[in-house]
Amino acid sequence: MQENKVMIVGLGNPGPQYETTRHNAGILALDFFAGREGLAINSVKFQGLFSAVRLHGRQAILLKPQNFMNRSGECVAAFAHYFDVKPQDILVLHDDLDLAPGRLKMVSGGGAGGHNGIRSLLASLGSGDFVRLKIGIGHPRDDEETRAVPVERYVLSRMSDDQWNRFQDNLPRIAEGISTFIAQGVSPAMNSMNARQR
Repeated sequence: MQENKVMIVGLGNPGPQYETTRHNAGILALDFFAGREGLAINSVKFQGLFSAVRLHGRQAILLKPQNFMNRSGECVAAFAHYFDVKPQDILVLHDDLDLAPGRLKMVSGGGAGGHNGIRSLLASLGSGDFVRLKIGIGHPRDDEETRAVPVERYVLSRMSDDQWNRFQDNLPRIAEGISTFIAQGVSPAMNSMNARQR
């Protein structure tokens, strides 16, 4: 019996001006994971940068869509079709406004929750069965300094020093969650990622 391939997607926007913005938390997390595994995500196909490798006993595709957040689903769907990856074997790393900075949550299925990248994936894949690893960036209304900042500008702004430090502290934990998803599947990964956080 042929094993299922897995795909790990880091959502964000291409270009140096977006590199360390809140909306690029997914790409940054995937880059950290790839670096830890000694991999470079630099092959080009379907408006995406990718690496197709064998990791933790499974065939894995690491993908960074390069056609901007609002259209990232088109790239992901093209890769899923080309590599024959089922939605439930796709893990999407993305920023989340409803989680406080430093919080992480892995879920399977669900709606877009106001996230344009996830909305694009839902439309292009025709399924909500993919797994999401939500990386908390907080909501501008929750902080006095950002309360007046529109959400669109907030997500495209750089993280504050405190948010950046919390994000950096979480990267090894995110990488462990990705490894567990690849090696053992979604349930063990969710149990590990969603265990009570400090």
